[in-house]
Parts: sequence; C-alpha cells; structure tokens
Amino acid sequence: MMIPVEKLEQLSRRYRELDDLMCQPDVLSDRQKLAKLTKERSDIEPVVGQFQRYRDVEKNIRENEEALTDPELRPLAEQELPVLQDERSALERTIKLLLLPQDPNDKKNTIVEIRSGEGGEEAALFAADLFRMFARYAERQGWTLEVMSLSEAAAGGYKECIVLITGKDVYSQLRFEGGVHRVQRVPATETQGRIHTSTATVAVLPEADDVDVQIDEKDLEISIAASGGPGGQGVNTTNSAVQILHKPTGMIVKCQDERSQLKNKAKALKVLKSRLLDIEREKQEAAVSAERRGMVGTGERSQKIRTYNYPQNRVTDHRIRLTLNKLDRIIDGDLDELITALRNERQAALLQEASGEPRRVEDRGGDESDER
Repeated sequence: MMIPVEKLEQLSRRYRELDDLMCQPDVLSDRQKLAKLTKERSDIEPVVGQFQRYRDVEKNIRENEEALTDPELRPLAEQELPVLQDERSALERTIKLLLLPQDPNDKKNTIVEIRSGEGGEEAALFAADLFRMFARYAERQGWTLEVMSLSEAAAGGYKECIVLITGKDVYSQLRFEGGVHRVQRVPATETQGRIHTSTATVAVLPEADDVDVQIDEKDLEISIAASGGPGGQGVNTTNSAVQILHKPTGMIVKCQDERSQLKNKAKALKVLKSRLLDIEREKQEAAVSAERRGMVGTGERSQKIRTYNYPQNRVTDHRIRLTLNKLDRIIDGDLDELITALRNERQAALLQEASGEPRRVEDRGGDESDER
C-alpha cells in the first residue's frame, strides 16, 4: 500500500494555512479559536513533518540514481542509495501509521483495576506485585498514580486494588495490560519447594470525562459506613467509606482510601463512570463488544495473556508469543520492551487491515511446553 501523496499534500497545505491564520489579529484575540487552531496544527504536525522528510529523501534518491551514470560520483551514490532506500521504507511505514484513525481514548488517563484470582493467599501477593510493577512503570514514565480503592488480604497482598494513572498517553501504553496474568513460583509458605500457579486479573479502563458519561442521581444508591480492614487508625475510626450502587446496571463501587467522605465519593464516582463508559464502548463497537469481559474473564488459569515464571526468570506474553528472560527487571517496572512489542503488533495488524490482507502472528520464541 503506497502512501496517499495527494492527501499528504492537502495536509501540508492546511498546515501552512494554519500557520498564517494563527498570526491573524482576530485569531490572536480569540483564545477559544486560537486554541482550536493550535490543536489542529499540533495534530497534523507529525505527519506533515514526516512527509517533508520523505520528499527530501525521494529527491536525494533521484539525485543519487542520476549520479550512477557519472564514473566519479558512482561509488558514493552506490554507498548512499541503500541507506536512503531503507529510510524511505521506514518513513512510508511511519506515515501510514500516523494516518491511521486515532483511538480517542489513547491520550486519556487510565483506571487500572487489579484483583487476585485463583491461588488464595499467593494470588493476593501476586496482585500486590502487579500493583508495584505498574507503579514503578508509571514512575519511569513520569506519570502520577493515585490509589482509588484498596482491599488488603488478611495474610498480605491485595484482594483488590484500583488506581488512577494520569499523564501523557497513559491509555495508549497500558491498554495491552488488561487480562489474566499468571504467576508460577514457590510461595514463601511452601515447605516442600513445590511450584504453585496463581492468577490475578487486570482491567484497563480509560478515564471517563463528564461529557462521556451522564449519571442521573436518582439511579444511585449511596451508603456511608465506617471503613474496615487494614489501613491505619484514621481509616478505621471514621465513617468515611462510600459505597455506590448504580441501580440500572447493578454495579457496585466502594471507596474507603481517604478519610474524607466527599473525597471517597468523588473517587467512587470516577471509577463508576469509567466502568459505565467501558460498557457503552462495548455496545457501540461490535468489534470490541466483549473487550472488558475478554480482558478480565473469570480469572481461571486457562485464560492467561501473560505468564511470569520465577524459577526461570522468564516472562511469556502468549498473545504475541514473546518470551523475555528478564522477569526480575519486568516485575520492577521495566515494561518497555513488552509494551513496544505489543504496540508494534497492533500497528502491524491495523496496517494489514487497512490494506485488506490477512495477517499471521509470528512465533517470537515463546516456549509453552511448560507453560500449561
């Protein structure tokens, strides 16, 4: 699939037009209009820049091809041509990706829900490990993480942990983390050294804006109670825990992390709105109608997207059959290689879909012989 040159030239003309418009006195005096034009310019700037570079490379290729007829210039041209041709191919792919329809949720902040699955106490400990993994990854990215709700297990670890992660392009990075995560390791309580298998589920939801989801107050049943469970004196002794029942869906959200009743209510509403937005997306987009159910499933071991094998220091992502022998670094928040591979796979699939050709996932060294 060749790049659409005519469309790119139109975008380039529009980019120059926006530059001129943004210098007009009537635009400079109108903040709203200026902000709108600035955003439009910012949105098309990456593809216009890449197209300009593409045209420069094309010109250099033509000049080098002409130089092949000159005995003195031929050696240099033969050396430069392969490099330029490779750059042209890379630019074509980049431009095609930039022209793909953007997911409006990609730039949104994200709510991540982590719950222990099969495996009892070990599953709760693993859920806590996943929370720390995402927290450290967020720190590496310069994002901010806020705990919305936390339910600790009696023997340690988390039964449930809900966090809001804010920053640049959070959802576009974390969208691939939704699903059943499986761990294989020897629990601290195991006296005979046997490897146990446990799971935790992760749901990744774009934060809902007020314009995305409207909630009628009469559809809510709000309960206030004293917070329970581990969490310190301030949490346990105040009537600050808020539970919200959304009567039309039967969905229940509870938040007790803050001492303030109002803050807990605000957090619970934020989680509720994001869950309702996800339901709306399922209704509107038939292609992803079961996205969240597929993401979380039932938590059974067979519904895994990724396995963390501690004895072999190995992580396998089963969706793209990628195995990395650096579990210690990944669980410490070094998710870049995994996320990049998943993003590349998704982009390749989108490009194939745009070209109308079938796509086959390649095996990248994932050995599942002992992953079942």
